[in-house]
Amino acid sequence: MVNLTIGEPDYDTPDHVKTAAVDAIWRGDTKYTHGKGTLPLRRAIVQKFKRDNDLTYDVEEVFVGAGAKQVIYNAFATTLNHGDEVIIPAPYWVSYPDIAQYHGGQPVIVPCSESSGYKLRADALAAVITARTRWLVLNSPNNPTGAVYDEQELRALGDVLKRHPHVWVMTDDIYEHLRFSDSKFTTFAQAVPELTERVLTINGVSKAYAMTGWRIGYAGGPRMLIDAMSKLQSQSASCVTSISQEAARIALIGEQGSIRENVKNLHEKRDLALSILEGTQGLSIVEPEGAFYLFPSCAGLMGKRTADGGRIDSDDDLVLHLLEQGGVAVVSGSAYGLSPAFRISIATSVDELVDGCQRIRQCCNALV
Repeated sequence: MVNLTIGEPDYDTPDHVKTAAVDAIWRGDTKYTHGKGTLPLRRAIVQKFKRDNDLTYDVEEVFVGAGAKQVIYNAFATTLNHGDEVIIPAPYWVSYPDIAQYHGGQPVIVPCSESSGYKLRADALAAVITARTRWLVLNSPNNPTGAVYDEQELRALGDVLKRHPHVWVMTDDIYEHLRFSDSKFTTFAQAVPELTERVLTINGVSKAYAMTGWRIGYAGGPRMLIDAMSKLQSQSASCVTSISQEAARIALIGEQGSIRENVKNLHEKRDLALSILEGTQGLSIVEPEGAFYLFPSCAGLMGKRTADGGRIDSDDDLVLHLLEQGGVAVVSGSAYGLSPAFRISIATSVDELVDGCQRIRQCCNALV
């Protein structure tokens, strides 16, 4: 069985980050911290936002959570009333709509087609905003497509939002440093600074520094929102583990060379996977600009039949066929709100990636 479903890096946490965590233990940095996070970590986050994104935050405008997922959870928990709408472009990371619904929100899913590069366009955004809209969620680079919004695209969305002052923007930039071009990364608050007071910019150390298990995400945003999120934190988890916070601080302020090397390796794997899958019957792939996934459309395989007479009528059918007949596991596009398609993770060994992609190609080409 070849597993191409994993959504975390296949490389390891940098050694100097591990050492910092061990040192923190022996120093006795093992007590409760502030609900917003330790002051040294929040200072490092402030520096990171300024260095990488030209965003200026005070340490009191920064919140640290147990991964970006908890940051999103606390933000929705403290802002959504029953029936408030959350605009989520599809394909989306699977947790966005569920977290919104858990807090009484109503996800408004906006399909973003392959022809649009799987990105939300200004006219599509304008068409779904109502008086009940509370949030727009943007994820760039995107999971599962690898799509990256440029400054012009973000400004076009911002022009729409300027007409709707009741709508806030949540940007999930967790894959910011995993991009395959030299073009400058732009986050929404950077592209549309006049809307900064209603933007929550979310990031973390999980993907860039291979720290998924350390559980550190963070956000910068308006003081009122950050204080509310911190209040919830103090009455739920109390704080994020102190050891992980020190490791994250060192990751953010230390040498960044490991990121460049890891991105180089991911870039090579992306190109390798694309070359193997090129020309596969029924598949169409928009070249991902970041993250570590491919998201092939399999619309051309709908209605095809398997060797045993089965019929492929959905991406779920195809994913099951790939699993049972090809011995390769991928994730159906239905999980991400857009079908028919499936997600391939390239965050695995070269041998596994080559084997898995070859199996996908063989299974798809065998359909009639």
